[in-house]
Amino acid sequence: MKLTGIAATRYFASPDPERAGVLIFGADAMRVALRRQEIIKALIGPQGEEEMRLTRMQGGELRRDAARLMDAVKAVGFFPGLRVAFVEDATEGLTDVIAAALRDWRKGDAQIIVTAGTLNAKSKLRKAFEGHSNAVAIGIYDDPPSREEIDDILQKSGLRDISREAMTDLLNLGRALDPGDFRQTIEKLALYKHGDHTALTPEDVAACAPATIEAGIDDLLTIVAEGQMKALGPMMQRLEGQGVQPVALAIQSLRHFKALHAAASDPGGPGAGIAKMRPPIFGPRRDRMQRQAQAWGMFRLEAALADLIQADLTLRSTSRAPQMALMERTLLRLAHMASRR
Repeated sequence: MKLTGIAATRYFASPDPERAGVLIFGADAMRVALRRQEIIKALIGPQGEEEMRLTRMQGGELRRDAARLMDAVKAVGFFPGLRVAFVEDATEGLTDVIAAALRDWRKGDAQIIVTAGTLNAKSKLRKAFEGHSNAVAIGIYDDPPSREEIDDILQKSGLRDISREAMTDLLNLGRALDPGDFRQTIEKLALYKHGDHTALTPEDVAACAPATIEAGIDDLLTIVAEGQMKALGPMMQRLEGQGVQPVALAIQSLRHFKALHAAASDPGGPGAGIAKMRPPIFGPRRDRMQRQAQAWGMFRLEAALADLIQADLTLRSTSRAPQMALMERTLLRLAHMASRR
């Protein structure tokens, strides 16, 4: 049997212990591994491996010893409870061995969990599971997690009281991050909110989300875009002391002002433009950038971009001008433009 979409998500959370086996396949090894961990834990519980109710084997090991899978399926455990025979990184060449184990499976045997890479619709391994009356095949694709999947992850982490704005940020974060990084971020959020019974806010998400820009440069760009001219010099000295290069400042400055320009020129307004940014922008930083885009306006941002592009070209040319001083003068001009609005 083949499962997709919501049916597959629900099966991972609550697999049928009476099934002979499950095939999980997909190009993203991390996604496949996370789903495999989820389904094995649901079947044998957190103590299953310690109680020797999980037998692991690599595809390569099974090729050298074809009887190993059948032995694991039929073995009698020392501890009561469901058992799992797990085959990792299976290939088409193991189809006959795995199909034979599925045919000979009987109630009380270990459930066969198999993971594999990309398998097309004509794959013999896929057909062995999809065509079996008591086995399941689930493909894992590069689609972002659905709302239901994210709800399930949040539920398991203990995060239940979530504001609408925070949920929007989490959905955006799920689309932007790898699945492993997303789960780690949720775990970090759960620890961050431990003992705090207030609703999860966008500020909480922003505090735990992976950084998308070096913090010091982000602070500098806020100073420039908001016209805080007196704070610019000390911040430049601080960044220079940290070893930040002028070219890196130019690149990040261009990226920031391009984002502001895209937001300011969006037909739906700066708020809609900021919401479309990838990777997503969260919490206070999102609010700051929205205010900056509104204050600058599309045409003044075009002038700012022209200044930054010229500075970037000069930095990459054979000019012998002091590079950090050149970058500081450019940013000072932009901060002056911002202060005059």
